[in-house]
Amino acid sequence: MEIKENSEEFRDSISTVSKSGKRIWVYPKKPKGPYHTARSILAVFLLLFLFIMPFVKVNGHPFILLNLLERKFILFGLAFGPHDFYLFVIAFISLVIFIVLFTAIFGRIFCGWICPQTIFMEMVFRKIEFLIEGDAQQQRKLKEEPWTASKIIKKSAKQLIFFSLSFLIANVFLAFIIGVDELYAIVSVSPIYHLTGFIAICLFSGAFYFVFAFFREQACTIVCPYGRLQGVLLDKNSLVVAYDNVRGEPRGKLTRQEESKNGDCIDCKLCVDVCPTGIDIRNGIQLECVNCTACIDACDGVMMKIKKPKGLIRYDSLNGIQEGKRFKITPRIISYSIVLIILLSVFTTLLLNRTDYTVNVLRTPGMLYQDQPGNKISNLYNLYIINKKFDNVNLRLQLLNVPGEIKILGEELNLRSQQVYEGRFMILLDRNKLDKTLINIPISIGMYEGNKEIKIVKTSFLSHIGD
Repeated sequence: MEIKENSEEFRDSISTVSKSGKRIWVYPKKPKGPYHTARSILAVFLLLFLFIMPFVKVNGHPFILLNLLERKFILFGLAFGPHDFYLFVIAFISLVIFIVLFTAIFGRIFCGWICPQTIFMEMVFRKIEFLIEGDAQQQRKLKEEPWTASKIIKKSAKQLIFFSLSFLIANVFLAFIIGVDELYAIVSVSPIYHLTGFIAICLFSGAFYFVFAFFREQACTIVCPYGRLQGVLLDKNSLVVAYDNVRGEPRGKLTRQEESKNGDCIDCKLCVDVCPTGIDIRNGIQLECVNCTACIDACDGVMMKIKKPKGLIRYDSLNGIQEGKRFKITPRIISYSIVLIILLSVFTTLLLNRTDYTVNVLRTPGMLYQDQPGNKISNLYNLYIINKKFDNVNLRLQLLNVPGEIKILGEELNLRSQQVYEGRFMILLDRNKLDKTLINIPISIGMYEGNKEIKIVKTSFLSHIGD
């Protein structure tokens, strides 16, 4: 077989679109091998996590809640609201740096092993398709057959199961957004009472069904921006799923001749047949490759049969293949790592010091002391409280270091979930018990939720005006 050296024709078009612009439907062969087994085990754990987590609660609240509409978030039992925006900014920047660093080292491994699109498509929907319609060749044959009763039953059953799964996935994702209790309230009564929620479920279900039943690998090759980003994030030291062209070329059919000038690749095209995005990994790194390792399993199986070393297609870097160099830490990786460590240190420090309440007490600017009946004097204070919890709370203030009285001006400190309270209160002290030598008397104020101490705030009390 004649090989075109340095051929770049594959870069001029997407493998799933013909020259006329029509969709080329991909029928990948059923993968099998150690990598596929490992991915399947990981997928089971990730799917269990996805479907179980909405039902896990801590103190009556979801373990994980991502309510973007109401800006309520619970991550691993910790409640976050709009007042924690600074934490989200730091976390988002850290995530971006982590993605850059992770990709620079490990390439696009996330797409093949963890990405929800890949897991649902390859580990759920594709397996159902194999079960109902058979392997790739049988699926092609079924498509070309006339519409018989058997074909109608198979196609209808597949689409019905696909939509049912999409509906289930939509409900699970919605449970992460609004909570499982709110979701139950929507699905347990007539849609007319929760029209917005019902429409949301329908839209989610339709979107998932369209993606997994029809759009499929196009989501990775056309829509997903991560495939485009890897073009600037990868370098010759990044680990990728790669074909060893040094060892494999020139390709040729297996012969019994003792002296063969061909490489180890026998051009069986099994690596192409099992690819879920329809590419030929032997052409080199391509944005369509999601690092699913199906080609590695297929090629290793062939190498074992022809008694050649495994690893003709493997995880390696371009430098590792072309020059036999081992992975090394580059200045770029070091710089990304330092920035990431700094950001994570800042984020961890802020998170560990975060409390359920933000409390600020400030003596009202421009106000002096006021004389009160009973030979008492008072100071006026501004009070600012943020209730970061998702529970309603009743708070109270208490003087700790001096005898006196606190009077809340206006409503009592009954705060709703995520409420920002801005009010005023007065501190009244007995003039006869004040230290005449001090103009500003140090004051400690304790805030309590029931008998639980929330915070101690230190301020001062203006007792008189100096000479």
